Amino acid sequence: MNILILGSGGRESAFAWKIAQSAHCEKLFIAPGNAGTTQYGTNVNIKVTDFEGIKALVLKEDINLVLVGPEEPLVKGVHDFFLADEQLKNIPVVGPQQEGAQLEGSKDFSKQFMEKHNIPTAAYKTFTKDTLQDGLTYLATAGLPVVLKADGLAAGKGVLICLTLEEAQTELTAMLADAKFGEASSRVVVEQFLTGIELSVFVMTDGNSYKILPEAKDYKRIGEGDTGLNTGGMGSISPVPFADAAYMKKVEDRVIIPTIEGLKKDGVPYKGFIFIGLMNSNGEPWVIEYNCRMGDPETESVMRRIDSDFVDLLSGVAEGNLNEKEIIISPKTAATVVMVAGGYPGEYLKNKVITGTENVRDSIVFHAGTAMNGNDVITTGGRVLAITTVQDDIFSALQQATADASRIYYDGMYFRKDIGFDLL
Repeated sequence: MNILILGSGGRESAFAWKIAQSAHCEKLFIAPGNAGTTQYGTNVNIKVTDFEGIKALVLKEDINLVLVGPEEPLVKGVHDFFLADEQLKNIPVVGPQQEGAQLEGSKDFSKQFMEKHNIPTAAYKTFTKDTLQDGLTYLATAGLPVVLKADGLAAGKGVLICLTLEEAQTELTAMLADAKFGEASSRVVVEQFLTGIELSVFVMTDGNSYKILPEAKDYKRIGEGDTGLNTGGMGSISPVPFADAAYMKKVEDRVIIPTIEGLKKDGVPYKGFIFIGLMNSNGEPWVIEYNCRMGDPETESVMRRIDSDFVDLLSGVAEGNLNEKEIIISPKTAATVVMVAGGYPGEYLKNKVITGTENVRDSIVFHAGTAMNGNDVITTGGRVLAITTVQDDIFSALQQATADASRIYYDGMYFRKDIGFDLL
């Protein structure tokens, strides 16, 4: 079959790498892709939200399946666009329709969904500009620290952890009255702060049955020792030692099954991935958030641990027979180290020539923020490359990924050398 991946990051590079290995894949297209995805398929310079451009490509190249990488086209309704179009309606899209994508697109929607279906999550209240005064009063009674979340998509920047009442009230006012995050913070969820260790759990579903993919842990802070500003993710590890069979049974029974059943009960069609961001608090799973797509950089680690045919699983989602498909997961450890641009996550350097990727010994280099400039591969994004290896144990995997990252050079490059140290 001919397959189209929408997206341009490390997640889409990992998808492309895995899909290209499948005997079911005849031709692979990535829109828009990056400098690294060209080794797995054909890049097409179309934005992920250019639905008419995507339609033209799908018809021209006789695409049989579309895999949506990032959340924005899903929240904007790319799946609904296909279903409403006479020429596209029979071409399967892996990724939920707009209603299901609200699990990520609206924090308030997802919290209400969890509350309704008894899924363990932190206590919360939602406020708007009109109820700002109520929000300020509520903060005075809420325990500290407290979490403020912009309701809509804010490019990963809409979550604030406030340590003092003054900070919380100032930030809530900035979000609601001054539109700190634009339309995304026209509603703000004020949430109880949970303590523990975070974990990312990934589920594929055809709307009825589901498969649990390898879990992962990602590292958001720019600095070693989990210090400094939040980023899109500086690395990831899979499997996660504390997520043993007993813990994952709790996750399945208390979170995954109620989520799939809740969507069905609410009449919300859902074909695609559900990314469940969990907090492991004293051995108990609490849901921090849902995402309607796979995580990045977790996908880079997760894809390397799936030993079965990924296209077969995607077909199961598309055709509604996922329960008949086999998933084989490697017992080995995958480690991903993300190399970022100088200055990231603030104003960062661009257009720097990347050298040394051919010196990497036992890892795969997944491209993220890269492009071709003549014969040179150059940096274009904040997160530039994801170096991923698979080894027998966590220490060897971390050592190898870090060593291989050190073999690559571009001006201003930076990566954390302590990814996964907390798990050793």
